Amino acid sequence: MDGIISVLGVLTLVLEGISCQGVYAPPTVRIVHSGHTCNVEEERYSERVYTIREGETLELTCLVTGHPRPQIRWTKTAGSVSDRFQDSSVFNETLHIAKIQRHQGGRYYCKAENGLGSPAIKSIRVDVYYLDEPVVTVHQSIGEAKEQFYYERTVFLRCIANSNPPIRYSWYRGRDVLSQGSDKGVEIYEPFFTQGETKILKLKNLRPKDYANYSCIASVRNVCGIADRRVVFRLTNKTAPASIKLLVEDPIVVNPGQTVSLVCITTGGEPTPSLNWTLSSGSLPEKSLMKDGTLTLPAIASEDAGVYSCIASNNVGNPAKKSTTIIVRALKKGRFWITPDPYHNDDNIQIGREVKISCQVEATPPAALQFSWLKNGRALRSSERMVITQTAPDISPGTTNLDIIDLRFTDFGTYAGVASLRGGGIPEISIDVNISPTPVPPNLTVPRGKSPMAVREGETVELECLVSGKPKPIILWSRADKEAPMPDGSMQMESYDGVLRIVNVSREMSGSYRCQTSQYNGFNVKPREAVIELIVHYPPAVEPVWQEVRQGLGRPVAMNCRVLRAHPSRVLRYEWRLGSRLLHAGTFDSRDDTDYTIRSLVREGYGEYTCDIINEVGPGRCTFLVTGKAYPPEFYYDTYNPLWQNRPRVYGYKLQWTQMNPNAVDRIMAYRLGIRQQRWWEQDIPVEGNIQKGELITHNLTELIRPEVYVVRLTPITRFGEGDSSTRVVTYSGIYSDLYSFEEDPVCMFTQDKNDDFDWTRHSAATRDTKYTPNTGPSGDRSSSKQGFYMYIETSRPRKEGDTARLLSPTFNVAPKNPHSITSPPAYCFSFYYHMYGKHIGTLNAFVKQKGQSTSDAGPVWSLSGNQGDRWRQAKISIHPTASFQVMFEGIRGPGIEGDIAIDDVTLEEGECPDPPSNRMYQASSAGNMRANEKPSFWSQTRAVIMK
Repeated sequence: MDGIISVLGVLTLVLEGISCQGVYAPPTVRIVHSGHTCNVEEERYSERVYTIREGETLELTCLVTGHPRPQIRWTKTAGSVSDRFQDSSVFNETLHIAKIQRHQGGRYYCKAENGLGSPAIKSIRVDVYYLDEPVVTVHQSIGEAKEQFYYERTVFLRCIANSNPPIRYSWYRGRDVLSQGSDKGVEIYEPFFTQGETKILKLKNLRPKDYANYSCIASVRNVCGIADRRVVFRLTNKTAPASIKLLVEDPIVVNPGQTVSLVCITTGGEPTPSLNWTLSSGSLPEKSLMKDGTLTLPAIASEDAGVYSCIASNNVGNPAKKSTTIIVRALKKGRFWITPDPYHNDDNIQIGREVKISCQVEATPPAALQFSWLKNGRALRSSERMVITQTAPDISPGTTNLDIIDLRFTDFGTYAGVASLRGGGIPEISIDVNISPTPVPPNLTVPRGKSPMAVREGETVELECLVSGKPKPIILWSRADKEAPMPDGSMQMESYDGVLRIVNVSREMSGSYRCQTSQYNGFNVKPREAVIELIVHYPPAVEPVWQEVRQGLGRPVAMNCRVLRAHPSRVLRYEWRLGSRLLHAGTFDSRDDTDYTIRSLVREGYGEYTCDIINEVGPGRCTFLVTGKAYPPEFYYDTYNPLWQNRPRVYGYKLQWTQMNPNAVDRIMAYRLGIRQQRWWEQDIPVEGNIQKGELITHNLTELIRPEVYVVRLTPITRFGEGDSSTRVVTYSGIYSDLYSFEEDPVCMFTQDKNDDFDWTRHSAATRDTKYTPNTGPSGDRSSSKQGFYMYIETSRPRKEGDTARLLSPTFNVAPKNPHSITSPPAYCFSFYYHMYGKHIGTLNAFVKQKGQSTSDAGPVWSLSGNQGDRWRQAKISIHPTASFQVMFEGIRGPGIEGDIAIDDVTLEEGECPDPPSNRMYQASSAGNMRANEKPSFWSQTRAVIMK
């Protein structure tokens, strides 16, 4: 404990509460960039365009203000994330995409929301620049094609490359630049349909000197540092398109498991063509091997079948292509059916009538399929009474029929249809069919008590249809009440025993199921069917499933549990409990909800309350956690005047927060402050009186060691105990204050002086009315954005010459241990941008007003008068305050209405200004402006007064 006290003893602990109506604020957002940008520019309607080179790192940071702290989400489209961001990036302030690719360009949105007002959304368009290697292709004029390709009169060299931005192409013959008109035998043009994506060099009436090295240079003019790309093509009298030959048969018929080699060789082409294999149905099998034009397929399987193509290309003419088809032999899905005499309306097999037995098999290739018939194991040949037929060889699936005409008693027995492929290597499929004197047509019934079937959710159920018949047919199951898939996802399921088994049944599976006989493996007669009703019982679905209720002692608590749906819905009862103790029970009448109320909460009443609503299947439970925990504090991240100390190794920070729903529970008696640098240190900060909603609480952290980062945790404490904590990070950045860019309204960080003649105005060029003063004021903010805001003085009537407007910053603290012992005051760089354009410009003054000084006592540290042109300029002044101070801007109206003065992007940074000497005073007379290097004679005196 002594260690904790000694460390915490160096912290200056101050707690003060101030009521600030403007503390709660809706979010604002702006996007800044870092990383490897090439350019950022503003387009129409102030769309920001961020240009980056492919392969570099994209970093976009979303700077937000607002209280409570807004939640941030990055999206690629306005509604949702369409690209795969890193999970850690989507909800962070900084969006980080390493090695960005061209498809990741587009418009990125940063959305910030904190529950107040509408979400704030800003966007920036990311333009990814790239340049691929160019490719030259060569073609001859199609109408002049002869046996020898390049003894023709006209040749076209086309250069093409993918890029962003568009390419500028250049052609060279050897070292000589080729341009339109430089050679009568050369034309250079871009085809209209390519929109600048290609550049064609046309060689007319081919001449001996046209046989040369041709270079195509693709350039994007070095944007983003992308170097030019060059490709060289050598045109000779031997230049010719690729030709190839396949050393394989077509088609190639193989058995599964064999190894297949496809050999492709080049038979011509200059330059030497490259060879590649493709598969028409998609990518090549993973197990395939390719070497020198030979594609090897080891242990081939049925799924490897397809059309394989060898493609040869040397960028001369069209690529050469040869294809072959691989057929993998197979037999599958053997089925049969029996068709009684079609000339009699009877489903029975009878002596003296006709009966047909059909067998069907899927074969690859279909033409190799052959059938044979057996009766009782002996070969059966076609005759006048036993007619054997087969479908055409090219029809799949292949079917064979055995027509028995004038059925006799001796014809009863077991018939087998045997399917095989010519050439062997594939196992035969034998389909046995029994023709007996007592065949039974199919019949389908539902066992007694099996419909409707009632089952509890999560159990396993078996729906059963009794199928009779000889032979017994396959049963097909489907939904009868709606067009919906079966439990396995298919629209129909097969069953050989008439049973449909559903595992882990859910309430969505309730409904009617149809069982139906199939023509396969049975009689080819009108299908028989039956319907079974499935009823799924499930416990009540209730709301809320879980809810936290925060309440202080002595206050009432009301809880409500409501039934959404249940099956069966009858005999519903409810039980309210606190832990295991029964509080209240009853049954429902006409209501679908139940209430429980605590009139006055006592300490023993805190805990978990449950309400079970019960039917015969089970309970549905509402859970209410009644607690006195205080809500978490909400850190105020928009703090703009951190506390500083006049020692080189330490810094301070003004920690500010509001309390979320302070009156929801008992009075907050203290906050437990935890600070972690390497380990946690804690101290309680007592609170006097009640904290009001929106009350801004301030706590000064001092003696923080530069440049260490600290984690700060704040926990409210009530009679109940500790509430929810909030954690934030305090980082030393070396920046005395944040950038003041006047994007937020109201500008609560700056205030208008009460003793001046008129006020500064917050404005943007997009909304500013230039009707009366068209020749003065900026056309955008400092970043040239039409939508960005700045502060300016409006000098139109009723303003008159000499009127002043003053704008004061917040107070910045300089807090040494002993203010009287300062021997070397701290230095800060005070900078801002100004715009002074118009023939009636007056004067802009900048002051540093220290504590105890009146406005009239503070002398200007910077001053400028007169027209400075229609552009933004930056001023930098090194200041050395000895006490808490404010910076103040004073605008003085000139002799006419064209005298608007604007400021933007005000910053304070620790240390001297890096650019020498930036804190001069400037004056301009009616005769002209004083040059920047001319120092007024009273400068040293003025500075001595200000800094003493």
